[in-house]
Amino acid sequence: MAELDDAHFDTGDSGASSTFPMQCSALRKNGFVMLKARPCKIVEMSTSKTGKHGHAKVHMVGIDIFNGKKYEDICPSTHNMDVPHVKREDYQLTDISDDGYLTLMNDNGDLREDLKLPDGELGGQLRSEFDNGKELLCTVLKSCGEECVIAIKTNTALDK
Repeated sequence: MAELDDAHFDTGDSGASSTFPMQCSALRKNGFVMLKARPCKIVEMSTSKTGKHGHAKVHMVGIDIFNGKKYEDICPSTHNMDVPHVKREDYQLTDISDDGYLTLMNDNGDLREDLKLPDGELGGQLRSEFDNGKELLCTVLKSCGEECVIAIKTNTALDK
């Protein structure tokens, strides 16, 4: 029994999968689905009629929630597809380091400094509004072991 007491468990999650199966016909536009092994938001869906020998097919177009790439897939409506667990959380931006890392604070006051400034227009907007002294909330999406800031908004809770 002593060897069990000495075991160290480094993972903090429950070991649950990052995806769950859902029948293709139950998926909806603006929902999430795994396309080409990437978590995507469904932007278009169409269902074809059943053929002589087969099932109705669902054609899906999704946008990768992290890099914005477009993916397509066709799946029989009765088959299962993987749907990613997507967690969305708002953090207050407290600082941006010189090397581009964000200092974010959650509602409990816990700080995290492991997310980089997003690329492109969003990152530029975030940096300029922060430099202008605006109090910002960053919306962070987490799925399949990846996280990134996908949106920012002015923190109105502090304007009292």
